[in-house]
Amino acid sequence: MEDENKFHNNESSATIENNDDETADDVKSKCWSQREALPGEPHCVICGRYGEYICDETNDDICSLECKQTLLTRLAKSQAAVCRPPPKRLSTTDECFYVRDSHAQTLPPNDQIESLRKKLGICVRGYNSNMIGIPPPILSFSDCNNLPEKLLHNIEVSGYELPTPVQMQAIPAALNGKSLLVSAETGSGKTASFLIPIISNCANAQTKLCTLILAPTRELAIQIEEQAKALGKGLPFKTALVVGGDPMAGQLHRIRQGVEAIIATPGRLIDLLTKHDMELNEISTLVLDEVDCMLERGFREQVMQIFNALSQPQVLMYSATITKEVEKMTGLMVKDMVTITIGIPNKPNGSVKQIPIWVETKQKKKKIFDILLSKQHFKPPVLVFVGSRMGADLLAEAITVSTGVKALSIHGEKSMKDRREVIRCFMTGEVSVLVATGVLGRGVEMLNVRQVIVFDMPNSIKEYVHQIGRASRVGGEEGVAMVFMNEQDNKLFGELVNVLKSSGAPIPKEITNSQLVSSSSSSRHRKRKHHGY
Repeated sequence: MEDENKFHNNESSATIENNDDETADDVKSKCWSQREALPGEPHCVICGRYGEYICDETNDDICSLECKQTLLTRLAKSQAAVCRPPPKRLSTTDECFYVRDSHAQTLPPNDQIESLRKKLGICVRGYNSNMIGIPPPILSFSDCNNLPEKLLHNIEVSGYELPTPVQMQAIPAALNGKSLLVSAETGSGKTASFLIPIISNCANAQTKLCTLILAPTRELAIQIEEQAKALGKGLPFKTALVVGGDPMAGQLHRIRQGVEAIIATPGRLIDLLTKHDMELNEISTLVLDEVDCMLERGFREQVMQIFNALSQPQVLMYSATITKEVEKMTGLMVKDMVTITIGIPNKPNGSVKQIPIWVETKQKKKKIFDILLSKQHFKPPVLVFVGSRMGADLLAEAITVSTGVKALSIHGEKSMKDRREVIRCFMTGEVSVLVATGVLGRGVEMLNVRQVIVFDMPNSIKEYVHQIGRASRVGGEEGVAMVFMNEQDNKLFGELVNVLKSSGAPIPKEITNSQLVSSSSSSRHRKRKHHGY
C-alpha cells in the first residue's frame, strides 16, 4: 500500500521506504502486535501503545498500520463533516424528530415512534398498554437534554460516536426513572447504557445519590468499574470495587470516604456488610448485570438478600439471554417494570460467524494445534473456552509447547493479581491465545478478540451464546467462533441445531443424523398436534 510508506521512525527520524533493504513488512501491521509504551516513550494517539512511528499526514505518534488507518479514517470523517451540507429533513414516517425550546419538548405521535423502534429492532413492553411515560429512542447522545457536557465529552473520548440500539432506548428510559429488564446481544453496548444515565443522575443531583452494581464475576466487575471511571472522569462520580481477592480493609475505607457507585460481586459484598455492620440505605439504583446468571441457584439467595435490604430502588437488569423464568422472577421483584428487547432474544450475535466442527474427544488437542498452526485459520487474538480449571492450565501449556504460540490460562483458582496480569498480557498482545473457563464467558468485553474456540461445549445453550459472543464487537465487525462438538454433547443437539439454523451456520451431518435431534423434533411435532397447533 502507498500509505504504508508514509511513516517515520521516532528514533532515527528516517522515513521507512519500501525498498530492498527496508520493506513495509518492518512496520507493525496490527495494533495488538505492538508492545506497551514505557515511561517517557511516545504513545500511539489511537490505542496508547508504543508510538514507534510518525504519520506523515498528521504528524501524530502511531503504533501500527492499523492505528494509522483508524486515525486517517477519523480525520476524513471530521473533514467531511465540516464540508457536508446541512442534512435534509427526512419524512416524519422515517425518522423521530425532537423539536425543542427552552420550556418544552414536542415528541412525534406513538405510531411514528413505534415505526422507528421497529426499524431499529427495538421492542418495548410492560408498564402500561399505552406506553405512557416511556420516552422514544434517542438518535444521538446529545438528544438527552440533561446529560452534562463533560459526560458527552467522555462518551466521545471513549469511542462512542453514535448510540447503539440498546443505548438509544435504555438510556432515556433509565433517565426517566423506569426500572428496566433489558435483553440485547453480546457486544451491543449494554454496560454504557446503564452507566451513562447513572453518572448523569449523580452529576445533576442536588443530594448525594449512590448506585449498587452487582456482577457475577470479578473480571466483569473490574471492567465495569474501569468503564465507569472513563465515563465519569472529571465529574462528581467516585467508585468502589468490592470483589474477592483484594483486601477488604481498602474496600471498606473507600466506601466510608463516600462514593457514588459500589461495583461488587454478591458474595464479597455480603461478607463486607456482615463483618462491618454496614447498611445500604443510600442506594437509589440497583443494577444486576447478567441478571439471568444472578438469579440462578448459587447466586439467587445472595442477590435477594441484598435486594431486600434496599428501600425501593430503581432496578436496571441486563443480559444477552433472558428466559421466561427469569422474566417472571424479575416481575415479582419490581412493579411497573419496562422490558426492552433488542433484536431476536436469546440468539447469538449476528456479527459472529459460527463454524461447528465434529471432533472426537481424543482428537481435540490435535485439532486445535492444527488450527493454531494454520495461516488460514489462526486469527489471533484467540480466546479458548474449556470446561475445567485443570483443563485450562494443561491446554495452555500444551499449546505453548506443541505449537510455539504463547498461551496463558485464566480461571477461578488463580489469584486476583495473576488474573489481572493474564488479561493485561492478552489485551496488549503479549499473548496470542488465552485459555479460559466460564469466568470469561459472561459480560467481559474482550474487544480485541477476533476468534473464539469452544474446546469444551458448556452445559447449556445459554452459556454457549455468551461464550461465542466474546468474538463480537460493538460496530458489527465480524468475528469467528469455532465450536468443537461430539456425541458427549448430545443433550444440547436439539437446541444447538436451532441456534445454528437461525444464524445460517452449517450443521455437521453427525448432529443432523442424531437420533436425539430426530426424537426431539418428533416430540415437538406431537406436542403441537396435541394442542391443536
